[in-house]
Amino acid sequence: MGKWLKSPQTLLFEVRDKIAYVTFNRPEQRNAQNLLAMQEMNAAMLEADDLKAVHCIVLAGNGKDFCAGADISGAPAGAGVEYDLADYRGGRGSYDDDAWAVERASGLRLIMQQIHKPVIAKVHGHCVAVGTDIALACDIVICSHDAKIGFPATRALGSPASHMWLYLCGPQWTKRLLMTGDLVTGRKAERLGLVLQSVPRADLDAAADKLAHRIALIEPQLLAAHKRIVNVGLELMGWGTLQRMAAENDARAHLSPAFQEFFTNARELGLKEALRRRDAPYGDRTNEPYADSLIKDEGED
Repeated sequence: MGKWLKSPQTLLFEVRDKIAYVTFNRPEQRNAQNLLAMQEMNAAMLEADDLKAVHCIVLAGNGKDFCAGADISGAPAGAGVEYDLADYRGGRGSYDDDAWAVERASGLRLIMQQIHKPVIAKVHGHCVAVGTDIALACDIVICSHDAKIGFPATRALGSPASHMWLYLCGPQWTKRLLMTGDLVTGRKAERLGLVLQSVPRADLDAAADKLAHRIALIEPQLLAAHKRIVNVGLELMGWGTLQRMAAENDARAHLSPAFQEFFTNARELGLKEALRRRDAPYGDRTNEPYADSLIKDEGED
């Protein structure tokens, strides 16, 4: 297809009016991310960054959700590979193997921070776990009022391996959200600073397009200058070190009994039941809208 992106299977790529539209296209899986999907997203970002015709990038998802997290229900590890798995790290054979694998996957998602052109995440439906790793790594996030944003996997499965939470909403709200795994609506995410703007679902496409076209009026060289200096500021605040520590602490969190219990339940009882048992004490389920009585919208009862 292009210099970096070759015949993608998990996303759509289109350029029009100086904007590259990268769209996750696994609606049946709610755009849950497997390794191939993350590799293709990484390649799509490099393709858009390299194309002279592109000034701005919009990342979105087809179907009901932006991204429902990591795909942990797909083919067994190693399915379809053409090499000897015994020759390579096992992913979780040891703490260091796990940290190495988490760092590699996180690096694929952090491409949005590393490329020179601005990326707008257009978020609707569920944006959870790995979905937040992706969206919050973008330069700007616009979402629908009814979007559900958060990291319920922190209840048993680890900690965000790609970490922008602290920079966007501060230490107290970061702890509040990660220590409960609760989700917030798009409206609430806007108040907390997790997203730039929340709009009605019917207006989301228009809002993202309006901003993308406005940004695309500026030459890419100038956009790169603006983006890079802000990102250098993040680096001075320890952003790069925090990403490395976040990946290592995700691997550390995988050593918890809760992590082992979840995957034992998933193997023996099925993924749906494992998720139910994980979330039951919180009074909600991962695949349903979350009620968060601690953060009410104006006008809510």
